[in-house]
Amino acid sequence: MNSREKHDRMANAIRFLSMDAVQKANSGHPGLPMGAADVATVLFRRFMKHDPKQPDWADRDRFVLSAGHGSMLLYSLLHLLGYEGMDIDQIKDFRQLGSKTAGHPEYGHAPGIETTTGPLGQGLANAVGMALAERIQNARFGDDLVDHHTYCLVGDGCLMEGISQEAIALAGHLKLNKLIVLFDDNNITIDGPVSLSDSTDQLARFAASGWKSLSVDGHDPDAIETAIEAARGSDSPTLIACKTTIGFGAPTRAGTSKAHGSPLGDEEIAGARKALGWDSEPFVVPSDILDCWRLAGLGSTKQRKEWESRLAAADSELRGEFERCMRGDLPAGFDAAIDAYKQKLAIDKPTVATRKASEMALEVVNAALGETIGGSADLTGSNNTKTSQTEPVSAGDYSGRYVNYGIREHGMAAIMNGMALHGGIIPYSGTFLVFSDYCRPAMRLSSLMGLRVIYVMTHDSIGLGEDGPTHQPVEQVAALRAIPNHQVFRPADAMETAECWQVALQSRNTPSTIALTRQGLPAIRTEADGENRCAHGAYELSAEDSDAEVTIFATGSEVEIALEAQSQLRRGGHSTRVVSVPCVDLFDKQSEDYRAAVIGTSTVKVAIEAGIRQGWDRIIGSDGIFIGMEGFGASGPYKELYQHFGITAEAAVAAVEAKLQATS
Repeated sequence: MNSREKHDRMANAIRFLSMDAVQKANSGHPGLPMGAADVATVLFRRFMKHDPKQPDWADRDRFVLSAGHGSMLLYSLLHLLGYEGMDIDQIKDFRQLGSKTAGHPEYGHAPGIETTTGPLGQGLANAVGMALAERIQNARFGDDLVDHHTYCLVGDGCLMEGISQEAIALAGHLKLNKLIVLFDDNNITIDGPVSLSDSTDQLARFAASGWKSLSVDGHDPDAIETAIEAARGSDSPTLIACKTTIGFGAPTRAGTSKAHGSPLGDEEIAGARKALGWDSEPFVVPSDILDCWRLAGLGSTKQRKEWESRLAAADSELRGEFERCMRGDLPAGFDAAIDAYKQKLAIDKPTVATRKASEMALEVVNAALGETIGGSADLTGSNNTKTSQTEPVSAGDYSGRYVNYGIREHGMAAIMNGMALHGGIIPYSGTFLVFSDYCRPAMRLSSLMGLRVIYVMTHDSIGLGEDGPTHQPVEQVAALRAIPNHQVFRPADAMETAECWQVALQSRNTPSTIALTRQGLPAIRTEADGENRCAHGAYELSAEDSDAEVTIFATGSEVEIALEAQSQLRRGGHSTRVVSVPCVDLFDKQSEDYRAAVIGTSTVKVAIEAGIRQGWDRIIGSDGIFIGMEGFGASGPYKELYQHFGITAEAAVAAVEAKLQATS
């Protein structure tokens, strides 16, 4: 069997596993795996540095299938290469409940799946994050421990999505030369030819963004190999546009949208078997071809063992720090550093905006943790995300710890996901809370994948003032709370802000949003005990007794209002408790006994938050009083806005007294 014949048969193994799995499931996308099989075969046979027996090897190359609908390409590769758990039964159970072979690749389902993809363009931005993380870690730990490539397979849809431009522009600007994007250039989308909706010259677009751009025949293995070799020697990231035929080998559907997103049918598959000379039964790979693939899977074993030897020979302190970061453990002294900082806050009692309090907390965090990488979407001075330890990352100098993402919120969020997925880094970055809407698709994927990504969202309410309703979040906090496995913190002062940062950093499998004020807030917690009270999500801040007539729940800047309302109600003879609720999501996870004790049995329950009511009824009940927003904000000084919208202690007191009178 000559080299070209071997390549063709290895690529056909991908094609037929893919079309057979889609046919059996009666669901899926056979076209991409069939069209991109030659590209994938060259990449994994000749270039990918990975080890199926040690799939979490830190210095492995990363492969991201951004065009996640073509998931059978990845599943076929993992099976053929010998990844544990991806046996032929998993291929047969494609898209079935409980299988590892979900409709789109899902991070954590099986070794070798580096990220969850499907929403187009997200994987490309993840790959940029992985490549950036590799360069940052390389600058910190050296070539001996960190020196690998990131490969990403994209389709036309990935490149049409706006996030792609955000991601590739930053990658080009930072000259992430170990990033190689393989474009499955088949000119087909679901609706038909790409020409129906797009006429972009993708090669020119990438070149204009600072990339090396190459074009090859995606069915010529030698041309593909030559292009990848050239890309690996580039001083910039590289796009290789691989001209392919979608559904390659299908006698009537190849090159058409009919090959994209539905089973080919028994007759078409039989025709493909004849056309490509594949006479094996469904889900059967000839033993000689399977052996070739398994040998390809073992191709990097020697490199992995050499890397392990270098790791063992490294300076013990450097090795220990590298291994700790890759495990995701926080350093031993972190909690003590936070406790000491809280003691200082108890003495200083600062009156500051919580965005400033966050910067103060980050000064402590970034001194204790070398793996935190900060950033902002061109709002550094407003988000307060930069500290004395975080010099900028720049092209050619990746030793910094701060990424200037530019005005690219969506790309920023997805790039942070990629950094977290790479491992060894805890990314955080900032924008205005209202622009979480730009970040939301990537934030949802942070939650779905269970990533420790921290979103610093400042200017969190009408309290930002004069910028007006376009910039004033109203529904955003409730909307983010609606995402499963996503912690939304809204601290009330510097003490709570420090505690929220501590919880966010300790949450290894949950992303966090920290919503912070523009306006200054007084210290409401003036004693530092050893307990992180924010970790409970809600706690009794001020009370006369547990049987108070009134309980007021509040978050962030409205806790100050709640305390003033409490004072007025007490003067009026009404016993009143105040409960601070820095994180509704964490409070929901507490024991029934704890929740019942904090919610209490007061006759009147009130929630005060400068946002919408949605989500509060499970705490205050449908008959509870809500002091907040019912529509959009307005432009004006923030104190006047609070008066205008009735988010005041006086409004809360009046509503409580009216209800008490009505029920007496």
